[in-house]
Amino acid sequence: MPSPSTLLTDLYELTMLQAYWAERMNATAVFELFVRRLPSHRSFLVAAGLEQVTDYLLDLRFAADELAYLAETGRFAPAFLASLRDLRFTGDLDAMPEGTVCFPDEPIIRISAPMREAQFVESRLLNLIHFQTVVASKAVRCALAAPGKVLVDFGLRRAHGAEAALLSARATYLAGFSGTATVEAGRRFGVPIYGTMAHSYVQAHSDESAAFAAFARAHPENAILLIDTYDTERAAHAVVRLAPTLAGEGIAIRGVRIDSGDLGEHARRVRAILDGGGLSAVTIFVSGNLDELRVRDLLAQGAPIDGFGIGTRVNTSADAPYLDCAYKLQEYDGEPRRKRSEGKATWPGRKQVHRRYDSDGLWRGDVVTLASHPVPGVPLLEPVIRAGRLVAPLPELSAIRQRVDEDVARLPESLRALDGEAPPQVEIAPALRALAAEIDACT
Repeated sequence: MPSPSTLLTDLYELTMLQAYWAERMNATAVFELFVRRLPSHRSFLVAAGLEQVTDYLLDLRFAADELAYLAETGRFAPAFLASLRDLRFTGDLDAMPEGTVCFPDEPIIRISAPMREAQFVESRLLNLIHFQTVVASKAVRCALAAPGKVLVDFGLRRAHGAEAALLSARATYLAGFSGTATVEAGRRFGVPIYGTMAHSYVQAHSDESAAFAAFARAHPENAILLIDTYDTERAAHAVVRLAPTLAGEGIAIRGVRIDSGDLGEHARRVRAILDGGGLSAVTIFVSGNLDELRVRDLLAQGAPIDGFGIGTRVNTSADAPYLDCAYKLQEYDGEPRRKRSEGKATWPGRKQVHRRYDSDGLWRGDVVTLASHPVPGVPLLEPVIRAGRLVAPLPELSAIRQRVDEDVARLPESLRALDGEAPPQVEIAPALRALAAEIDACT
């Protein structure tokens, strides 16, 4: 996916870079990106956005027109701007693989690079990791609410911009959705695309049945009919009457979609009408301001629904639209660093997360420790970039989806439940606590 301008950053990244440049401070810096705490309606998060972060780092450079704009602002020394012409990412990136279940205080990514590189990328890295992690963490809850059902991202029209629409389509798919209605997400990411019709198509015809017939003939392999434009149950009867004619032409009606009203009650009535007309194979797909809680309630009521179109509430993560995440300096020039601000203190040094499982293979807890002091468990951060070069090809989305499935399946039921309890705090290893205490004693 093409990157926006390199100037998609906060001004302070550039003002700091000029100050570092003036001081000739460009030793290796280690930054880590993590979430401080979970939103009230989440028991876990799904790390997402690593592919876009990697693309950004590998493509990092200032174009001539971008440098010209910075010169026009009058804020920067010409010699400093000249130094940016050759800026590239030459450092290392370690990260949790996309699709990994994660918790607060755990580094999701770690950057080790010359200071100006490591500092400058902060804003865009937070932007990319934060958004897709927010959406994936919401979408996986929908997948948990509706196992085996078709879930389609319907979020384009209310997404907060074009990039948000595309990245939310990607994030929902890796978290377990079946596909998206956003066509460009199919082209760019290989996400399966789904679609039916709008009410305007029915309204444009003088007769609802004629609209259904025309649409089915135009799309004989994907005849899914929107039946709630006027009267949902009357339209279902029209579908039953139309089906034999279409069948004689070799066209099978695949499904009907309901987008308004009491979705559960309409689905029950429509199912009875379809079954009574010999159309038991026709599926029922519903949409309309859905989220994981509404989906769970519909299915708990026994509504005969085969699939859900889910948009606004997921791709804006309406109940928890942001994470308290940060990208903080943990080491500079070989020396650990620790922020001690009230309510925002960090654990110092270059860290690793080790995951522990019980004898049944279920998640038992995570330990955050210094990378130089490993503890029992599976290390989660893996090398992605070394010295500015990709270590190995990144996984396909299908592999990321599989990781999400496996990681979520290994969580205890108490965390997988939609109203599940908060997880126990991530354990901080003794070596890390000792380092923090040592730094505190010296400052």
